[in-house]
Amino acid sequence: MLKIEDAKKTFLSGTPNERAALRKLNLTLNQGDFVTVVGSNGAGKSTLFNAVCGNFLLDEGRILLDGQDITFMPEHKRSRVIGRVFQDPMRGTAPHMTIEENLALSYSRSKKSPLRFAIRKSETQMFREYLSRFRMGLEDRMDAKVGLLSGGQRQVVTLLMCTMVSPKLLLLDEHTAALDPATAARVMEITKEIVEKDKLTTMMITHNLSAALETGNRTIMMDDGEIILDVSGEEREKMTLNGLLDMYSQKRRKQMDNDRMLLV
Repeated sequence: MLKIEDAKKTFLSGTPNERAALRKLNLTLNQGDFVTVVGSNGAGKSTLFNAVCGNFLLDEGRILLDGQDITFMPEHKRSRVIGRVFQDPMRGTAPHMTIEENLALSYSRSKKSPLRFAIRKSETQMFREYLSRFRMGLEDRMDAKVGLLSGGQRQVVTLLMCTMVSPKLLLLDEHTAALDPATAARVMEITKEIVEKDKLTTMMITHNLSAALETGNRTIMMDDGEIILDVSGEEREKMTLNGLLDMYSQKRRKQMDNDRMLLV
C-alpha cells in the first residue's frame, strides 16, 4: 500500500520563478490497485513520481510504503522496492551491456546480493523463461546489446528488470509514448499481463484519456500540483471521454490546455 500525506514541494522558492509543484497532495493506493494518472503538462504528474522515488525530498508531508515511512529514505534504497519505467526507452538500462547482463544486474541488486561477474546457468535459464513469455523472440537474443534493440524491445527488457523480483510499487511514466502505435499496443498488453499476474500495485501516467479509462481500476486527474478527480468502480465504468473532460472543466472552470490529451 502507498500512502502520501499532505505532500508539498515548491521549486525555486523565494525567487521570481517560484513554482508550487505539489500542493498538500494526499493519495492512498491499496494493494493491487492499478491507477492511471492524467493531467496536462505541468500538472505535477512526474513530480509526484519523482517524490515517491526519492529524486528530491518533500518540503512537507510524508510518504509511506507498506506502512514504512520512506519520506527520507535515499533514492537508491527506494529503487530496491519501487520499479520505474520511463518514456525514454534508453533510460533504466545499460545500453552497452547485453540483455542477459542487464537482467543479471537488476536481479542481483533487487535481491540485495553482492554483485558477481559470473552469471549462473540457473539464472540464464530463468531469464530465458521470463523473456519467452512475451513472445518477442528476446530469449534468443540474450547476447545482444540493449542499445541495439528497438524501442519496444528495450521497454520490455526494462519492464522485466523492474518486475522480475516483484516490487512493492511499479511506476510507469508514459512508458509507451515514444513508441509507434502497434508497438505501444503490444508493450501495453505485456504490461497488463505482468501487473495482473503478479498483482502489482501500479501507477501509470498517460496522455491517452481513452486508455486511462480502460486500463486498471482507478483514474486520477492532476492539475496545478493537486488531485482534482479520483474515479473508480461503477462511476469509472460508466465514465465516457467527454464526461471526464466535462468533470475537469467543472472542477477548474477551464479547458485542458494540452492538445495531446485529446489524442485517443
